[in-house]
Amino acid sequence: MKRTSLIELTNMCRITNEHGEVLVEDRVKQDWPGITFPGGHVESGESLNDSMIREIKEETVLTIYEPKLCGVCNYLRGDERLIVLLYETSKFSGQIKSSSEGKIFWVNEDQLLNQNITQGFSQIYQVFKNPELSELFCLTIDGNGSHY
Repeated sequence: MKRTSLIELTNMCRITNEHGEVLVEDRVKQDWPGITFPGGHVESGESLNDSMIREIKEETVLTIYEPKLCGVCNYLRGDERLIVLLYETSKFSGQIKSSSEGKIFWVNEDQLLNQNITQGFSQIYQVFKNPELSELFCLTIDGNGSHY
């Protein structure tokens, strides 16, 4: 049994404000289009926490503080894994600004799942919302669908 595999590390952050809203991104990339929380890849030599702060700055112009790791999404793609580290924070400074990755805006959290969300986001969101959950595990099937 092989004990190692190629791992792609990414992150995503649920940022909340004092109005009960969450910050979302309407992704334009064809690999995962739709509404989701902002995030991205962990770069070589970068701490996990620092990568989350950097990605939010790049995609939203906000500076976040004290992002808390609240869960993990673990996707299998053949012999490879995609691991998405889920963070949350309500501490930030600055004014939002969209990037080339997509439009950034605030949405009332109780309306979030009524948006044009990305594939699988409703399952990911359950890890953010349910303190009993810490992981979403997904077997990806031939690129056309997912099995959770």
